[in-house]
Amino acid sequence: MPAFLITGGAGFIGSHLAEALLGLGHRVLILDDLSTGSVHNIAGFRRHPRLEFVPESVLATRALAEMADAADIIFHLAASVGVLNIVHSPVATIENNVAGTEAVLRAASHKKKKVILASTSEVYGKSNHAPFREDGDLVFGATTKARWSYAASKVIDEFLALAYWRERKVPTVIVRLFNTIGPRQTGRYGMVVPRFLCQALSGRNLTVYGTGRQTRCFTYVSDVVEWLLRLAGSDQAVGEIFNLGNPEEVTIEDLARRVIAITGAAVGIDYVPYDQAYETGFEDMERRVPDISKVASLTGYRPQVPLDEALRRTRDWLVAERIAEGTEEFRYGQGQSRAC
Repeated sequence: MPAFLITGGAGFIGSHLAEALLGLGHRVLILDDLSTGSVHNIAGFRRHPRLEFVPESVLATRALAEMADAADIIFHLAASVGVLNIVHSPVATIENNVAGTEAVLRAASHKKKKVILASTSEVYGKSNHAPFREDGDLVFGATTKARWSYAASKVIDEFLALAYWRERKVPTVIVRLFNTIGPRQTGRYGMVVPRFLCQALSGRNLTVYGTGRQTRCFTYVSDVVEWLLRLAGSDQAVGEIFNLGNPEEVTIEDLARRVIAITGAAVGIDYVPYDQAYETGFEDMERRVPDISKVASLTGYRPQVPLDEALRRTRDWLVAERIAEGTEEFRYGQGQSRAC
């Protein structure tokens, strides 16, 4: 049976991907140091006979080499994520992302294993040519802005992956993930949907950073997983870059209103300047909208879960988590709920 290695497999997207692969009858290897992932994410299938979990970093050379050799295809999802991590830990962000990807590609190169590399919509930077196409120009801010270090590190990852394909014939596929949401996503690192839901369900005003007029597109995790599975099985995808996202565009202000409506919470909205939320001179992307014609054409798949339904499903999971933990409310800081 085929074996799949997922780096970062105990994370939000990785755990859903692992669960789907097991459901299809495959063998799954997870390499995750749990720096942002959690054993709780894979608890429902942790003892599955076709799952092997190694709690190590991708920089653990021996563990990575052994698991890469045992796998037929590698999904490289391990990375430093979240705006808060990026702003407060730029050194770790750059080192983890670039060195981690280099290690995975080097391990894959020995036996020419296919690698599906998770990149990000952040690479489009300050481009104003939305919807973004994969062959469009990338526009970053100054290197004095730590906010752009994540995007820059992922661009290096992309260059590395394409170089390994062109020069060393390692089959690589790059996916640029737009905002993905759903069960198991935590709000601890700045992800807006779980943060809004946790605030609403705990009776707190939702905090919108900036004016709230910036727009984003949110994709339910099952749609992303379906794309990943189809791209992994496509020879035509090799050497290519694909946007993975739901083109349904929404302002962050309207997103907050939708969360309030879906939760029925009697709360308001507080607007927090970027300088206060992150760092002085913080720069944001005003629009982040994917052109998905390329991936839709190749895979024959488009997102199936609209935003409001994705929010409802995530809300239901958060409520179930609160009940399971026996918490009276979603807490912040020390001892907070896993989900928040």
